[in-house]
Amino acid sequence: MALNLTFNSSNPPLGALLTAEHVKGSVNLSVEEGKDTMLHVSDQVQFSDVNSITRYLARVAPALGLYGSNMMEQTEVDHWLEFSARRLCGQSDLSSALADLDKALALRTFLVGRSVTLADLCIWAALKGNGESQAKPSSHPHLCRWFSFLSSQVPFSSVGSKWASKVSASKAASVEKDKKQDLGKFVELPGAEMGKVVVRFPPEASGYLHIGHAKAALLNQHYQVTFKGKLIMRFDDTNPEKEKEDFEKVILEDVAMLQIKPDQFTYTSDHFPTILRMGEKLLQEGKAYIDDTPPDIMKQEREQRAESRNRNNSVEKNMQMWEEMKKGTEFGQTCCMRAKIDMNSNNGCLRDPALFRCKNAAHPRTGTTYKVYPTYDFACPIVDSIEGVTHALRTTEYHDRDEQFYWVIEALGLRKPYIWEYARLNLNNTVLSKRKLTWFVDKGYVDGWDDPRFPTVRGVLRRGMTVDGLKQFIAAQGGSRSVVNMEWDKIWAFNKKLPVSCKKVIDPVAPRFTALLSSQVIPVCVSEAKETMKEVPKHPKNADVGLKQVWYGPKVFIEGADAETFTEGEIVTFINWGNIIITKIHRDSSGAILSLDGHLNLENTDYKKTTKITWLAESSRASFVPTVCVNYQHLITKPVLGKDDDFKDYINKNSKIEEKMIGDPCLKDLKKGDIIQLQRRGFYICDQPYEPISPHSCRESPCVLLYIPDGHTKEMPTAGSKDKSKSQPAKPVKAEPAPPSKAKSAPSSNPTPSAPGDASVILSNIMAQGDAVRQLKTEKAPKEQVDAAVKQLLALKSEFKQLTGQEYKPGMTLPASAPVQKSSAPTLAAAPGPASTGCPFTRVSEQGELVRKLKAEKAPKEQIDAAVKQLLAFKAEFKQLTGQDYKPGMAPPTASPPEPAPSSNSSPAGIYERVSEQGELVRKLKAEKAPKDQVDAAVKQLLALKAEYKQGTGQDYKPGVPTAKASPASSSSPAQLTVASTPAASAPSDSSPQAIYDRVSQQGDLVRKLKTEKAPKDQVDAAVKQLLNLKAEYKQQTGQEYKPGAPPSSGSATAQSNPTPPQSSSSQPQSSSSPQAQALFSDIAQQGEQVRRLKTEKAPKEQVDKAVKTLLELKGQYKALTGEEYKPVTTPGNSGGEDKSRKERENKSEKQGGGGGGGRKQQKGGEKPQQGQESGAGGAGEGQGPKKQTRLGLEAKKEENLADWYSQVITKAEMIEYYDVSGCYVLRPWSYSIWDAIKEFFDREIKKLGVENCYFPMFVSQAALEKEKTHIADFAPEVAWVTRSGKTELAEPIAVRPTSETVMYPAYAKWVQSHRDLPIKLNQWCNVVRWEFKHPQPFLRTREFLWQEGHTAFATKEEATEEVLQILDLYARVYEELMAIPVVKGRKTEKEKFAGGDYTTTVEAFISASGRAIQGATSHHLGQNFSRMFEIVFEDPKKPGEKQLAYQNSWGITTRTIGVLTMVHGDNMGLVLPPRVACLQVIIIPCGITATLPEAEKDLLLDQCSKYLSRLQKADIRVKADLRDNYSPGWKFNHWELKGVPIRFEVGPKDLKQGQFVAVRRDTGEKITVKEADAEKKIPNLLEEIQNNLFKRASDDLNKHMVVADTMEQFQKDLDQGRIVQIPFCGGIECEDWIKKTTAKDQDLEPGAPSMGAKSLCIPFKPLKNLQAGQMCVSGKEPAQYYTLFGRSY
Repeated sequence: MALNLTFNSSNPPLGALLTAEHVKGSVNLSVEEGKDTMLHVSDQVQFSDVNSITRYLARVAPALGLYGSNMMEQTEVDHWLEFSARRLCGQSDLSSALADLDKALALRTFLVGRSVTLADLCIWAALKGNGESQAKPSSHPHLCRWFSFLSSQVPFSSVGSKWASKVSASKAASVEKDKKQDLGKFVELPGAEMGKVVVRFPPEASGYLHIGHAKAALLNQHYQVTFKGKLIMRFDDTNPEKEKEDFEKVILEDVAMLQIKPDQFTYTSDHFPTILRMGEKLLQEGKAYIDDTPPDIMKQEREQRAESRNRNNSVEKNMQMWEEMKKGTEFGQTCCMRAKIDMNSNNGCLRDPALFRCKNAAHPRTGTTYKVYPTYDFACPIVDSIEGVTHALRTTEYHDRDEQFYWVIEALGLRKPYIWEYARLNLNNTVLSKRKLTWFVDKGYVDGWDDPRFPTVRGVLRRGMTVDGLKQFIAAQGGSRSVVNMEWDKIWAFNKKLPVSCKKVIDPVAPRFTALLSSQVIPVCVSEAKETMKEVPKHPKNADVGLKQVWYGPKVFIEGADAETFTEGEIVTFINWGNIIITKIHRDSSGAILSLDGHLNLENTDYKKTTKITWLAESSRASFVPTVCVNYQHLITKPVLGKDDDFKDYINKNSKIEEKMIGDPCLKDLKKGDIIQLQRRGFYICDQPYEPISPHSCRESPCVLLYIPDGHTKEMPTAGSKDKSKSQPAKPVKAEPAPPSKAKSAPSSNPTPSAPGDASVILSNIMAQGDAVRQLKTEKAPKEQVDAAVKQLLALKSEFKQLTGQEYKPGMTLPASAPVQKSSAPTLAAAPGPASTGCPFTRVSEQGELVRKLKAEKAPKEQIDAAVKQLLAFKAEFKQLTGQDYKPGMAPPTASPPEPAPSSNSSPAGIYERVSEQGELVRKLKAEKAPKDQVDAAVKQLLALKAEYKQGTGQDYKPGVPTAKASPASSSSPAQLTVASTPAASAPSDSSPQAIYDRVSQQGDLVRKLKTEKAPKDQVDAAVKQLLNLKAEYKQQTGQEYKPGAPPSSGSATAQSNPTPPQSSSSQPQSSSSPQAQALFSDIAQQGEQVRRLKTEKAPKEQVDKAVKTLLELKGQYKALTGEEYKPVTTPGNSGGEDKSRKERENKSEKQGGGGGGGRKQQKGGEKPQQGQESGAGGAGEGQGPKKQTRLGLEAKKEENLADWYSQVITKAEMIEYYDVSGCYVLRPWSYSIWDAIKEFFDREIKKLGVENCYFPMFVSQAALEKEKTHIADFAPEVAWVTRSGKTELAEPIAVRPTSETVMYPAYAKWVQSHRDLPIKLNQWCNVVRWEFKHPQPFLRTREFLWQEGHTAFATKEEATEEVLQILDLYARVYEELMAIPVVKGRKTEKEKFAGGDYTTTVEAFISASGRAIQGATSHHLGQNFSRMFEIVFEDPKKPGEKQLAYQNSWGITTRTIGVLTMVHGDNMGLVLPPRVACLQVIIIPCGITATLPEAEKDLLLDQCSKYLSRLQKADIRVKADLRDNYSPGWKFNHWELKGVPIRFEVGPKDLKQGQFVAVRRDTGEKITVKEADAEKKIPNLLEEIQNNLFKRASDDLNKHMVVADTMEQFQKDLDQGRIVQIPFCGGIECEDWIKKTTAKDQDLEPGAPSMGAKSLCIPFKPLKNLQAGQMCVSGKEPAQYYTLFGRSY
């Protein structure tokens, strides 16, 4: 057997290569380089894991002993293989692993046995590629000896020299890649120079390092590495009372763990002598003073801005008091040194802050040398300056202290570091203050600084966070200044997806075990099972994780929550065992499950639809491991603490939740720090391994597992399969009416516990308890609370079952056992217990209050949505119980006295009315596009009412068919009522053929009305469905199809009572019994076939018309003879009740195919329909077999779904092709020709103004882009960067131009020296890239687009401002003259103008289909902003020697114009192109070419088309002749209509003879017959008419939708009607933000409504209305400055 090993040479598997070298003499093995590492054994057997490859190779060469000589050695080899994968591969710190290896090799030459084994090969390979350099002879002598010995052997030396360097390079590249991926958005340091940056990380050793400190350390390290600078780690030990050496040690270890390597370690105390001298200098210069004011009074004085009585002490007195402080005397300890800055400053930090304080405590490093210690705010600037720090990074919370920092620097005359601020890391439900964290430790709320609930680095690592996960999370935050509060879920989400082992992630390598909640386990007896053990993989998808023992036996345990979901006879899949049938469920008196019986069904391997559960088998040979699962909650209950909040008021005293479990026997082997997955529970980390019974305590220690959050926000599945609820829909409860005898005896019986009144109370309590359980789960309440609530819910359900004999099911109603009982249904006021639990009215009120409270507190959207959903459910329940809608402020409903007869509401007529009303409500909600949960609740209520109606009458509810009123006697019992309501006893007016006929007519009118009014599609579909049902009912009663204007004859009464079955395919029409009628019927069928054949063969129109005329005459004779319309006999399955949408499709395809039909498949076996039969509705196919169809037309309507319509138009009209880079599109010739037309016109016009074309590079240097930060701020996130050349990183990234100012203006600065060099007028036609992250839309929002950008520079402002309007007029002409789109010219508001300009002018277009405006093109006056920045200056001719800045403009238009054109002019048949930009203005299509047309006539017709083509081309008309013979004329018509060609030019044989042609206008569909000689004259005139008509139509549309509003109410009303509105506006940015916010819609409240707020479009040059004197802005806050056009915009 030949084996083949391929490997990736860029990352060679040294272990596999070493093994291959060892076995190549014994095994037929070929080794070659490839893309992946793979050992190919056979087509079925392949290995890709290195350890699996080495094991296999060792086993096929057993004589070499590479896998050990006995089972003990094989086990040891497996241990070392796992050791290499887990502890050596991919780990940064190998000290512990190397120490273990050194210990193991102390007395051995080889790791296992007395010769080389796989253990030596794989450990050597892992060290060679990863940790060789970390092993030192001084600390690992035995390991170094072993490694050197093996390295000298031939296989090791050859493999090592050839491949080891590539492994190291690969790992280095991987580390570098990881570093790149780690980084978030880091802002560049101002004034930073390569190699000169010095930053510092100054933690205080008063506690453990938390993740806020870790962010600071990593941020400093980033700038150290980026600028190849220096990082100083300085312990701020200015407070001797807080400093502890053990904290220093922990902080240093945490910094090393984060792979941060400072260049220098210092202490602030190293500089105490210098700081003291600096303080004395300030005293002597009168810039500081000594103050003995008590701290509380000092604080009060600072708040009141009152000077201290010591502020003006003399220098001598200050020095005297200073000496007392330095000695630490009792008086000195009452004093402090304060800076003399400004007690009246608005910045409290400048109100004479303290610089030194006196403390008698010993310092950890200086002992009792000093009695005075500087404050951090005084020491920090001094030490930063002395140590050469260039950039001091501080969080934004220190912003107010920056002035104090610089005051110290200036007062002492020191070098000035630059302060750079970044946002503090804020986490919800967390405090990061060391003072507060210390309080938690001191008060015993946590176990210590490394408690898993703490935000310390040690705490989160203990909870299961990986170092890489923490590091990447912090790095991903970057150096942004935006202060945000983050959820912990984000941190844990990073952790779940990060590497924890060699190229693996937590999920694929975490072994899976089982643990069950000990308090809720249920035994399952599987009598035929034998006690056995089997080894299965610890991970089902990764065999390398190893094997575990699974025990089987007759007694197994499962979760109680799982057991509750089972039913007898259900097949359940026991994971790692197989299918088991639940044969019996044993319950106690309360209904709780005691145990289950099961039967093995292992031969059934269908696991697709079964519930999957975890389980543990009881075995005397493998006892369960006592396990405790610990789940931690937040220490702080409030997500974000306010300034005035005391964190002690929000402490979660139950933040640690422990669950006692019975664990898998395998859990006893876990070690501390092992990460595992408890199946169906989540990931856990072993915090305390299992310990057997101790001789000291005589007790065993359980295995303690800590839950590792993974960032998910959904509940983990706890019971069975997630899909179980979907696969087993709830069955409606059908309440059977009681027998009459029981109904009569019910009133006289004494009340018993089974009375429905009591049951309804319990039903209400069950609903309330269910809501409580759901609420607890939503809030992730402690498990004990949830379990208690679930237990209470189960008890209520059991009680309900005892009373009613039925299982409780959601949405059920109580069975109506008797009339009296039915009328005495419980009222809301009668519910026992607390009102909030038992009374739906109170629950609605309370839930409403909760919703309002959540909205007022601006709670997270998920909470509000859940609360609103619950409120709607309560309201639906309230209405179901009371029959009325809940209204705020209404009085709670009270009980009505019982009546023996049902009320009008409970009678069939009353129920019928309620169904009708509920139906109207449902339709209203759908028409108003109400939220889905409201619609669902209303529909659910409607279905319940219909079920009640059917139960009472025995009939399905039908609109317009009220139930006949029952006689008085019939209302006494349900049984009699049912009899009285059967169809046999119904009034004739309800079920007679005439009544049904009338209802069909009425329903048809309703359908037509809905279509005319363009009602929502679901309403139309429902009405059509009802119409079809009525027609089917009519046919069943009469045996005839419904025909308008042909009411049923009186003879059809028989059919009503004895309806005949549908006719078979071979039967004749009912009234065609005479031989004459049968012969006529046959003739019609034959003539129909002939008509279809002629159409299929595309025969001349005259022949077809003649055949059709004959067919109609025959049908007329048939009707005169029989009195009935001719109806073809239908084939089975093709009756008249076909789906409406299918008929429409077939009719549409028939139109597209030129009348040929299509889409119907040939019948099996090639059989054709019998003569006289028609196939399918709409004539599709008509018995002619399959015919090819293409989905040519649009399948979406512009007015119904603009987005889908737009997408289909641009693709089916062949304007774009999608590309494999998101946001980038291929512009096909059909759309590019539009851009060509725009380009040709605009280029010609700007050249008349003296503008010249040029081209500048598309790449921008980082330095050039940074130079102009203000301008690029708007699209900085969208800049695309080039970072590599091949595999080589560029020294400096290069941007792809988002715009060209930064590229062009440096050149302008070079070119302009004198006023004679001006003006410069340059334009370039190019592409730009803006990496949009929003949803891309072709033409409208793309990552790459084409544009024209003009950049001009002038000597005077007048010249520049004149050009701005000249260009704007040209843009308006592009839209109005070329594209026939009217625009509004105006100036942008201050908020919307171009960021770098003085003002912006714009042309705005309007798209009525969406009610949104779109910016067409802009012309900016930049003033001197850019010339100042780029130094575009010239010598002023009027003032020699003085420099003058140039005045600049920029202007541009993009390919988004094509998208605007598409949406403005397009219709439901496709694109409509204005002739002036159309690629083709005329398409010539020959018609009437059929198989029967003589070849000579065909050639004449085609020649004539060619002549027309030539003549029109000479008349400068863009024209094409479509002479393709593989498409029908009809298909071509549709194709070119879809592409929007303005004129279709049709020529047929008849036209040829008559010397004419037919011109069809695309804009109106009008057909015009034109004489052949007038072609050159008529067609240009027609094109001009089309251009003008399109512009007029679009102008009328704009004028209709652009209105004036003077009030906010009218403005919002117009806006919601899809208009753009001119309103009086003050021009303020804050006011515009307010308008946008006010006019925004909440999608949850109004789904489908435009959700964006209105923005300013422009200040029109020609407003619709002049501003009145003193008129206020629409906001009512400021005087209006002008009428401004507002609207929703793209």
